Amino acid sequence: MPRYIDGFLLPVPRANVAAYRTMARKAGKVWKEYGALEYIECMGDDVPPGKTTSFPRSVKLKDDEVVFFSYIVYKSRKHRDAVNAKVMADPRIAKMDPKSMPFDGKRMMFGGFSAIVAL
Repeated sequence: MPRYIDGFLLPVPRANVAAYRTMARKAGKVWKEYGALEYIECMGDDVPPGKTTSFPRSVKLKDDEVVFFSYIVYKSRKHRDAVNAKVMADPRIAKMDPKSMPFDGKRMMFGGFSAIVAL
């Protein structure tokens, strides 16, 4: 069965990595509670800047930041939509203030993807 994935790319100040990890663990528990199959947060440690494009260039990474690649896996897009509706209504997520996030949300990239190969 094809899966559906929400993918995220964002810059996190190195000084905020611990706070980001704490926030991500809390959020991940909520997503999993409502049915997400996987919730993965990855901190870049081998993401060189490209000449034309790259992970660092895409989020306008600053010298004191690290790029994160994160994704959430669902059964299908319909399943994703149902899970996200519940997550966004949950007070643990709804009460999070975007202005107090440990990263610059204006430089975050995200999107939904249909898996076409899964081995």
